Amino acid sequence: MRWKTNVFAWLLLLPSLVFLFLFTFYPIAKTIRLSLYQADLATSKPLFVGVDNYVRLLDDSIFLKVLTNNLWFALGTVPASIALAMVMAVFVNKATRGIGLVRAAFFYPTVIPMIAAANIWLFIYTPEYGLLSRAVTALGASDMNWLGSPHTVMWALIVMMVWKEAGYFMIFYLAGLQNVSPDLYESAYVDGVSRWTIFRKITFPLLMPTTLFVAIVALTNSFKLVDHLMVMTKGGPDNASSLLLYYIYETAFSFWDQGVASALTVVMIGLLLLLSALQFFGLDKKVHYQ
Repeated sequence: MRWKTNVFAWLLLLPSLVFLFLFTFYPIAKTIRLSLYQADLATSKPLFVGVDNYVRLLDDSIFLKVLTNNLWFALGTVPASIALAMVMAVFVNKATRGIGLVRAAFFYPTVIPMIAAANIWLFIYTPEYGLLSRAVTALGASDMNWLGSPHTVMWALIVMMVWKEAGYFMIFYLAGLQNVSPDLYESAYVDGVSRWTIFRKITFPLLMPTTLFVAIVALTNSFKLVDHLMVMTKGGPDNASSLLLYYIYETAFSFWDQGVASALTVVMIGLLLLLSALQFFGLDKKVHYQ
C-alpha cells in the first residue's frame, strides 16, 4: 500500500533527519535565540536585550569593514576560481600521455591542509627572503611587504585561495565534460566550427549545471575558510584582511561576547542565504539540464 511505502521511506530518512536537526537546525535556532541576549563577561546570566546586538553592529566600524572585506574577498575568489577550474578541466580532459600526472598536479593543492598551505604562502610572501620578493628584486623592482600593507594583503590572500580551490572545482568540471556527448563535438568539427565557438556554444552552456553548483560552493567557502588568517595575518594590518568568520571567532573566544558573536553568525547565515538565492535564481534560467 502507498502509506506503507511512505512510512518506509520516512524511516529510511529518519537517521539523516535526526542528525540534520541535532547538528544544523537546533544550533541555528540556539544561535538566533542567543543573539537576542546580552551574554558577555559583564553578565553572570544572559540578559534579554531584543535586537540591541544587531543595532550595535550597525554602529560597529570594524564589523562594516570586515563585511566589506569579505564581499571583496568573495568577488575576487569566486569568479577567478571558477574560470581557472574550467580552463584546467578543459586542458586535462584531453587523452594525452602523462595527463594523469597533470591532473594530480592540478588537484594537489586541494589535499594540502589549509594550515600547511598558509605556511607555504607565508614563506612565499615573506619580505626580502620570500620567493616572491626574490623574484621581484631579480627583475629590478623594489621589494614589498605583501602581507604587511593594507593595499596588497587582500590581493595576496585572494591569489592563495584561488590556488588552493581551483583544483577542487576542476574535478566537478572534469566530470561534467566527460558527460558531454562526443557526437556534438564531432558534428561541430565536421562543419568547420572553431574551437572558441565550440566552447562558447556547446561546452560552456552544457556545463552550466556544474557552474551553478560550483558557484554556490565557492561563495560559501569564501565566507567560511579563514584558517589561513590565523597563520598569515591574524586579520591585520588594521583589520585589512579580517573576514567575517574570523571576526566572529575573535568576538566569541577573545572578547567572550557570545551575544554579539551570535548576532554576527545570524547575519552571516542570512547573507549567505541571500547571495546563494540570488546566484541560484540568476543562473538557473541559463542552466541546460539536458
